[in-house]
Amino acid sequence: MRSPTQVAALCAAVFVALSVVSGVSAASFSRASESRILSAMNQVRAANGLGPLRYNGKLHAAARAHSADMMRRGYFGHGSFGRRMSGFGVHAPVVGENLAWGTGAYSAAKAIVQEWLASPEHRANLLRPGFRLVGVGSAVGTFVGRAGATVVTADFAGR
Repeated sequence: MRSPTQVAALCAAVFVALSVVSGVSAASFSRASESRILSAMNQVRAANGLGPLRYNGKLHAAARAHSADMMRRGYFGHGSFGRRMSGFGVHAPVVGENLAWGTGAYSAAKAIVQEWLASPEHRANLLRPGFRLVGVGSAVGTFVGRAGATVVTADFAGR
C-alpha cells in the first residue's frame, strides 16, 4: 500500500500560471485541445526514449468528468481519485493523475506539458515507463472567475 505522501506525489496538482482573456461562460469540452495535449505528452515521452501513451476510453471519461466537476464546482484538486477510478471501471496496478488549468497562452497544450515537466511529481507521472494508458479531459469555460479558462485532467494507468 502506498503512503499518503506517495499517493500525493503520483496525484500532485500543478497550478498553471494565469492570464486573463475573454471566453465562454459555460463549461464545454475541447476534443482538439485533448488531442493536442496527448500529442505533446507523447512527443516528450518519445524524446525520452519511451513508448507512446495510448488513449483509453474509461480513463478519458474519468478525466473529462473530473475536469467538468472542477469547473462546475470551482475547485482544483484530486478529490477521491481512487474511488473515481473504480467508479469508471479503471482497475490497474498503478494509476496517476496530473491536473492543470490556465487561460490564454497558459492553456495551450505545450505550456501545460512544460509545466508538468517542471514539477517532479508530474514529470514522474508523464515519464513513468509503466504508464501505457491515458485519458485526457479538458473543460473550457469560466473557472474561479476567469473567463476562457481550460481545466485539464490527465489520468494514467499501467504498472
